[in-house]
Amino acid sequence: MRMKRYIIPLVLLLAMSLTAQAQKQKDHNLEVGKHLDIFNELYKNLELLYVDTLNPKETIGTGINAMLRSLDPYTEYYAQDETKNLRMMLTGKYAGIGALIRKHQKLDRVVIDEPYQNMPAAEAGLKKGDVILSIDDSMMTDKAVGYVSEHLRGEPGTSFLLKVMRPSTGKLMSFKITRKNIKLPELPYYGIKEGNIGYINLNSFTEGCSKDMRKALIDLKKQGATSLILDLRGNGGGSEQEAVDILNLWLPKGITVVENRGKIKQASKEYKTRVEPLDTIMPLVVLVNGETASASEITSGAIQDLDRGVILGTRTYGKGLVQVPIDLPYNTNMKVTTSKYYIPSGRCIQAINYKKGSGGYREHIPDSLTKVFYTRNGREVRDGGGIKPDVELKGDTIPNIGFYLSASGQDSTEVMFDYVVDYIAQHPTIAPASEFHITDAEWQAFKDRVVKSGFTFDPVSKKQFAELVKTAKFEGYYEEAKSAFDELEKKLNHDVAFALDRHEQVLRQILESEIISAYYYQSGAIEASLNNDKQVKEAIRLLQNPEEYKKLLAPQKPKETSSLLMKIGKKSFGDMTVKEKKMKIFSAIA
Repeated sequence: MRMKRYIIPLVLLLAMSLTAQAQKQKDHNLEVGKHLDIFNELYKNLELLYVDTLNPKETIGTGINAMLRSLDPYTEYYAQDETKNLRMMLTGKYAGIGALIRKHQKLDRVVIDEPYQNMPAAEAGLKKGDVILSIDDSMMTDKAVGYVSEHLRGEPGTSFLLKVMRPSTGKLMSFKITRKNIKLPELPYYGIKEGNIGYINLNSFTEGCSKDMRKALIDLKKQGATSLILDLRGNGGGSEQEAVDILNLWLPKGITVVENRGKIKQASKEYKTRVEPLDTIMPLVVLVNGETASASEITSGAIQDLDRGVILGTRTYGKGLVQVPIDLPYNTNMKVTTSKYYIPSGRCIQAINYKKGSGGYREHIPDSLTKVFYTRNGREVRDGGGIKPDVELKGDTIPNIGFYLSASGQDSTEVMFDYVVDYIAQHPTIAPASEFHITDAEWQAFKDRVVKSGFTFDPVSKKQFAELVKTAKFEGYYEEAKSAFDELEKKLNHDVAFALDRHEQVLRQILESEIISAYYYQSGAIEASLNNDKQVKEAIRLLQNPEEYKKLLAPQKPKETSSLLMKIGKKSFGDMTVKEKKMKIFSAIA
């Protein structure tokens, strides 16, 4: 009898709760229907009454994009003519000639920047600096980069006549090129470093990259690699399944490495390793930075949570959201955030809360609000704010002058680009990538060319000084301190020759990298860069000191909370690329 007294109120409470939920859902559906009706009637009246004829693609497209902007930056709409961009993001594939092109501001022409290795552009003989004049009968001399890129792409197997002007000789040249399916190099370089340490650079998680990773690891082991550096710096992510399959190279079969949790059942999923691993004991160091995101964070986070390797570098981006592509009517698509992902310790590393509202806003999760989780060995890790490395070490930085010399911005004279083009014309071959260096005479020639060209760059200090002057005038004390401001301004006036001398070492490395990539493509430039990469050097040092490596992964002193460790097997993922590798300003893929 007494039990019935408790059961009846509980049943009533449950019924009331279900009724309240049903009413809430009904109210929500009414609101959705009401506002869709309002939007429909609003557009009908605009179409009927507005003084000018509306462009529905533009007006409704603007409305769609404004709606999505109130959510998160990864939920995106792709109109019919943009769906190919989504496909390329997912697969890393497109059909074209396989080259990076850019706008040469001084010439006001689109030029070849970097042909990809073993692709139609390189096989046809196109070189860095070639000025694109026409594609078949269509002139390209007054076209934007995007327009030229679209015309260089096309159906695989189709051919066209490309006319260019080679600036080093002034000759007009014609090339018959056949387009083919191009796959961006997601694994541009791997090799053996000193001490039998393997190195793999992975720059995206596109379809099939785990197979390439497996082949590279097998090859490195055959060459004698006994430990490995996996470089995920600048890797914006991609496919979740590819991340799981790459983790499976080092983790046993049947381990849950990531879990998606969404609002609906279909958006929630566990991802387990599916096959036997290649090597579960090889010491592993994973390099990360602020551009390591999404699937890269699943990979580095799972390795950290399972104590399978050491994470080295700077804190990662913090993208703990999952997107899936959805087909829409009329060959349009969208990419929608459906869930959050959780890595083995049970944590989600999403760094930003995206709030709804007018235009939306970002709220960065402060460290003080993050929660403690534990790795398999009991080491403390935290959620929110990305993956914090086990060994924090900032990467090499580029001085301001280096950025402006190598970029193709509006104010750049592109003097480095032109120097490299002339260098290629004068040097049919160069030393192997890892051994190549410019001579002192070549450096002096480059330096003289920069100074004589009238090259200028925009130091950050000058911008900040201008803001300080503006503030001082607004607050009324500028005139009183004018002499001090004038003296400071004189000291801030940059001397290009002085800046070249001051940053000679790093500027030489940038120039050498530009030259090397023209001969040995992206793989050669990466190989050469490792000679001066302090994070790679630290990874090598760590792998050459087994005791120090083991100590970083060793179990910590047990705590009261250790009994609450979350079961290894929580899931996670982050998907579609946050930011694909940055290309130079005004560049495009063809």
